[in-house]
Formats: sequence, structure tokens, C-alpha cells
Amino acid sequence: MELHNLKPAKGSTHHDKRIGRGAGSGHGGTATRGHKGAQSRSGYSRKLGFEGGQMPLQRRLPKFGFTNLKRVEYKAINLSTLEGLAAKKELQEVTIDTLVHAGFISSNDRVKILGNGSLTRALKVSAHAFSKSAEAAIAAASGSAEKL
Repeated sequence: MELHNLKPAKGSTHHDKRIGRGAGSGHGGTATRGHKGAQSRSGYSRKLGFEGGQMPLQRRLPKFGFTNLKRVEYKAINLSTLEGLAAKKELQEVTIDTLVHAGFISSNDRVKILGNGSLTRALKVSAHAFSKSAEAAIAAASGSAEKL
């Protein structure tokens, strides 16, 4: 093997087309950008949703409805879920941290306890909101519901 015999392994080199490097390259002149227009200029970047001057889809479609910016989203947790969690981990108290560690919510979620299911053990439950039926069921099981 001599120095003049050396060459890269087959498939190891990938040459992109050298654009705008003179007429001999086959991509000289306009450098594959065409003639005139925004796309031929340097520094051009197409706006999101731009359709070549045609009215974009997001402007053609009608807008409707209302978005309340002050809406408070709650993650709903049923009493049956609390009962199962308390039975599994032998809990007397269910807090936001308990639900986060169990994987039911993330740490910045607000929680509302709903009355679906039944509660057989006395639990001290603390959450951001309770439905009336959930509060009644917790009280009936001689537990307490604490709003945060």
C-alpha cells in the first residue's frame, strides 16, 4: 500500500452539492434560487403559515368562542382512587404531596376531590376543592376535608 493508493472507505464520505461556486459546478449563476423574489434574497426566512401570498389557512377559517384567561383547571380525583391509595399504603391522611408521589398528579396541579366511589376509612383529606358529595362522604366516614 502506497500513499497514492489511499482513499476513504466506500460509503464513508458524502459530498453535498457545492452551490454558487461558478458556472463549472452546474449550480452557478442563481445558485438554484431562481430569479428575483423573496426566496432568492439572502437573509430570507419564510413566516410560519406563509402560503406564497395566498390568504393563509389560519386567516381563512372563521374564529369563534371565548377563552377565559382566568379559568382555573383542576385535576379530578375520585373517592374510589383515594380509598385504593389509602388501603395500599395504609394512610390516615391524604395530601397533595401524597398524590404527587403516587403519580396521580404533578406538583403544580390543582386538585378537586369528586364523590365517585365510597370511603370506608376515616381520612384527613387536603385538596384545593371538593364536590358536595365528596365532602359529605368524607364526613360520613368520620374523616375531615381541608381546603387549601
